[in-house]
Amino acid sequence: MRERLSLDRNWRFALGHAADPSRDFEFVRSRDLVKAGEARGAAGVKFDDDAWRVVNVPHDWAIELPLDPTGDKELAEHGFRAIGPDHPEHSIGWYRRTFEIPAGDEGRRISVEFDGVFRDSIVWINGHRLGRHQSGYTSFSYDVTDLLNYGGTNVIAVRVDASCWEGWWYEGAGIYRHVWLTKTDPLHVARCGTFVTSEVKRTTAVVTARTTIVNESDNALTFVLQSDLSPRHGFATRANRAHGLKTRATTKPIVLASWEQREIVQTIRIARPRLWSPDQPNLYRLRSTIIRRREAVDEYDTSFGIRTLRWDAPKGFFLNGKPLKIKGTCNHQQHAGVGIALPDRLHTFRLEKLKELGSNAYRCSHYAVAPELLDECDRLGFLVMAENRLAGSSPEILSQFEGMIRRDRNHPSVILWSLANEEHTVQWSIAGERIGRTMTRLAHRLDPTRKVTTAMHDRGLDEGFANVVDVHGWNYIKVGDIEAFHARRPEQPIVGSEEGSTVCTRGVYADDAGKGYVSAYDVRTPKWGSTAESWWRFFSDRPWLAGGFVWTGFDYFGEPIPYKWPCTASHFGLMDLCGFPKDNFYYYQSWWSDDRTVLHLFPHWNWEGHEGEEIDVRCFSNCDEVELFVNGRTHGRKTVVRNSHVAWVVRYEAGAIEAIGYHGKKRVATAKRETTGPAARLVLGTDRMSISADGDDVASVTVTAVDAKGRFVPTANDLVRFNISGAGVIIGIGNGDPSSHEADKGSQRSLFNGLACAIVQSTLKAGPIRIAARAAGLKSAMLTLQARPATQRPAVP
Repeated sequence: MRERLSLDRNWRFALGHAADPSRDFEFVRSRDLVKAGEARGAAGVKFDDDAWRVVNVPHDWAIELPLDPTGDKELAEHGFRAIGPDHPEHSIGWYRRTFEIPAGDEGRRISVEFDGVFRDSIVWINGHRLGRHQSGYTSFSYDVTDLLNYGGTNVIAVRVDASCWEGWWYEGAGIYRHVWLTKTDPLHVARCGTFVTSEVKRTTAVVTARTTIVNESDNALTFVLQSDLSPRHGFATRANRAHGLKTRATTKPIVLASWEQREIVQTIRIARPRLWSPDQPNLYRLRSTIIRRREAVDEYDTSFGIRTLRWDAPKGFFLNGKPLKIKGTCNHQQHAGVGIALPDRLHTFRLEKLKELGSNAYRCSHYAVAPELLDECDRLGFLVMAENRLAGSSPEILSQFEGMIRRDRNHPSVILWSLANEEHTVQWSIAGERIGRTMTRLAHRLDPTRKVTTAMHDRGLDEGFANVVDVHGWNYIKVGDIEAFHARRPEQPIVGSEEGSTVCTRGVYADDAGKGYVSAYDVRTPKWGSTAESWWRFFSDRPWLAGGFVWTGFDYFGEPIPYKWPCTASHFGLMDLCGFPKDNFYYYQSWWSDDRTVLHLFPHWNWEGHEGEEIDVRCFSNCDEVELFVNGRTHGRKTVVRNSHVAWVVRYEAGAIEAIGYHGKKRVATAKRETTGPAARLVLGTDRMSISADGDDVASVTVTAVDAKGRFVPTANDLVRFNISGAGVIIGIGNGDPSSHEADKGSQRSLFNGLACAIVQSTLKAGPIRIAARAAGLKSAMLTLQARPATQRPAVP
């Protein structure tokens, strides 16, 4: 039967050199392209890597590098990390790992699979060059069956070249997603070999399963394919029994010739299907079993959901026959402390924060994302715009696009395929139109159930991507005339593929160019951007706009707009790099939440030295009215206009401001900001008190500063030192400061406006994890997490 084993642990790692062959472990002298199996140096079998560092993947070596403030525009876009063309000494990474293959595996098909390597990787096994994969974002695999030592030791080597960029943001470097060793019978389901679609007809769904079977043997083989449907919670089976319907489809015996593959199509009817939606993300499982001589030789599981999609030009987007406004965010694949090497749980943490915001959609900006992220979008209920990295019609680019679609087309969360983002040179050209037509044709062939879009800066020309995509992706209402476009093409649906780009720094209420900070009042944007309030009111008022995606849900390293150095990160996020909300978070929560009363009052009330000066006090709220009090004195009760905010200008005096929210005459919410004393002690908190002792699970631990009365101090910037003992380790630290030059790896970090975080990961040992936080002059804090016994992911020793 099929085995899928993790190859994440116990790699050896060292930096090579992109410009000095003598420091790149004989790469240029390797003979693997001269004679089979004759790789030299680090690519070869006999190389001594004992002095190399031991790492587990996911791993991002770039996040550990120093900063280079003298870098050019491209280095600034990548967060000033000392990597890339000007830093050859940091731009090559080598990974090596040994593993055993049992003698009994001979006769099986074995492959090694990489979910993501940034970038331009070459892989060897036992001195044999397997191939080169240039994209830093798509998954790839190599069949190693012929090259293994069965009953002996095997050596895999990977050279990663991050000298060149693929984007204009921090991209990291290394094997930053999971690695797998997959073993199958010669007769098996192909990699990404199922495609499950459904058609809903009143109270019944017809599920079509397309399964590609491969016979990688020298003999014709006879088999039966058995496909079983099951829900996550057992509801469909009972309904089908009640209606006399089956949840299993079985073929008659099929003969597959030697080294042939074939797609087999089966249908299964489901009574009263539970549809997938953001509010009820119901999931089903297809289990494909290949039976030969009455014995199961392969078993392959596919998760999927049943739902209907409809894009209506005048009315927007419909899910399961009901109109649904897309309330989305664009996001990069990175986080404080870990760079692009996110443990699986961090994907969940980030999506949970977006769910708390009220978001129902996620744009993968601007590349194929980790499979685990899409799994969680399925589970938590996010509509996904899945985006390809680069437009083109070359075999290389089309193969990357095809790989993304084949891998991800069973995810019910995916509602759109995006060809690319802002392809300035070609998006409005006849060449771009030809490219777009080729890519769209490929997408429709691979997946006729979903529409195709492209994220475009509009200039109103008559040639280009707009003529070939199904749904027009509009980046920024300030760029081009979206209403004129709609009037000219009323038959084409439009989604706001990218909007907002408001720049804000958490806890800062006046621009400070010297420090690289921007006011958090939702007032400043780049020339193409709009404030949160202006773009969302525009989209909300127009039913023909399907909704949109904010740039961005989280801050990210790189693209430090509007400043350059000392900034190393963006200001665009509704949350900072750690996931701490900015004030704008609550604007969207007010108007994107259907079942939550929101009353957010800002700014803080620690303005020593500004007594008597006017302060702009605001509330983001979905209450009908809000009344403001300053030290107990009312400053008026104001009506909250839908998709807007309320504000007062008051003169500062120490004490407290308080907002009271009303629905009709009923008081439903209060919010208060007090002038605090100086920081007196630290407090530790966490998103989870218990994590799995599987060596992968993580908790996000927050440290805050409070005064003697226990009140949060929003101006504290004390240096915090962390200590951890027991069954966990700290894998990264951060504070959300876009201008911080402190290390993301280590044991200390300054608070930024009262907050910092540590990412704590379990080991393989169950037991308590004790975290201590200390700062000079403040009372220390302690927190104990529990690493609970857990079944470890099947892995290669």
